[in-house]
Amino acid sequence: MEGVSAVRIRRMDDEDVAPVMVLERALFPKDAWTEDMLRGELSEPTRHYYVADRGGELLGYAGLRAVPPEGDVQTIAVRADAQGHGLGARLLTALLAEAQERGVTEMFLEVRSDNPRARELYRRFGFGEIGVRRKYYRDADAVVMRRSATAAERSGEERIR
Repeated sequence: MEGVSAVRIRRMDDEDVAPVMVLERALFPKDAWTEDMLRGELSEPTRHYYVADRGGELLGYAGLRAVPPEGDVQTIAVRADAQGHGLGARLLTALLAEAQERGVTEMFLEVRSDNPRARELYRRFGFGEIGVRRKYYRDADAVVMRRSATAAERSGEERIR
């Protein structure tokens, strides 16, 4: 994919909702959030959402729930033709940096059991599998993963970027 370096990770705003919903329905046809669900998330002070934007073209998005000391990756999605170029990693980095800024030391997430690519991304970022939620998705189980901040991250000596 050309132009990955030109992709900017920025905070999601109201104008992003419509293109995010198009991507949400395309990537998660059986489990897509509704527009009201997304708008509800954006209105919560404990939620922090980002988009991957290339010149006004939405390539991905991600969300964090931060209630220190815990946080949850609410969602990460990258457009199918943009996958495999590091955008998921960049979005996850943005979420982890936001979590660190907010004092989150324990991060959790659920990922589809049939999504090895996402599970490997999370492993690379220090998440470990801690359980399974049966039938969490309509047609798949969820693997529950956790990441604990390192001592250097907790002390502020190491910043996530």
